[in-house]
Amino acid sequence: MNDASLFDASAFEARREALGGRFGVPLVRMAETGSTNDDALEAAKRGERHGAVFVADAQRSGRGRRGSAWTSPPAENLTFSVLIRPEAAPERVSAVALVAGLAVRDAVAARVRDAVSLKWPNDVLCTGRKIAGILVESRMEGSAVEAVVVGIGVNVHMRDLPAEIATIATSLALLGDPSPSREALLAEILAGFERRLSRFEAAGLIPMLSELNDHDALRGRPITVGDVTGVGCGIGDEGALLVRDAHGAVHRVTSGTVRL
Repeated sequence: MNDASLFDASAFEARREALGGRFGVPLVRMAETGSTNDDALEAAKRGERHGAVFVADAQRSGRGRRGSAWTSPPAENLTFSVLIRPEAAPERVSAVALVAGLAVRDAVAARVRDAVSLKWPNDVLCTGRKIAGILVESRMEGSAVEAVVVGIGVNVHMRDLPAEIATIATSLALLGDPSPSREALLAEILAGFERRLSRFEAAGLIPMLSELNDHDALRGRPITVGDVTGVGCGIGDEGALLVRDAHGAVHRVTSGTVRL
């Protein structure tokens, strides 16, 4: 990586101030790290403040759900983690991935012509391909949530996709954004996430249900999650995936990997 390709903290700060957001203070910018989620979790132990953001040009051990690796060439994509200390019961924390997903969806949709959707529980899709993923991890203090780390990866400049993901992934550059800015994208995602998180803390997902269901990539599609098979019929008010089986019964799925 050369200096010109590194994340520009001053450009991010200018966009953050223009949007009036508070997330991203402090911003910890690293050329390389193991995992921004691990960095944020360690910072949480030290008492780092709500809204701190950790962004890296390269991660050696980036990961997605269930331990899967996150492929990201150095300085081409946006990989970061947000440390939050939400007023939320432990059973509500998983829904934070959907709250963050809406913020990512909005920022991506503002840059591309194609429809952008959410694939429950933590992916953002465009043209049916993954452009972003979200990983939420918690730090507990007894039975209470002491801190939550929201890790987000967005494919930005990447054009030459590795063979193993070439048919299932995409990027802003591939979707026609001529000069995608990682700095502006981060500021916009954070501002949207901050606004939605306040609403979530006050009233859960209910204020966002219409938006979630409007952009649900699984709605009306045949799917299988674990031992549940049927047709996706929306997202419930606690963040569960709703699946209608062949007998008309609706199942609430709270965890699992979706197979189309």
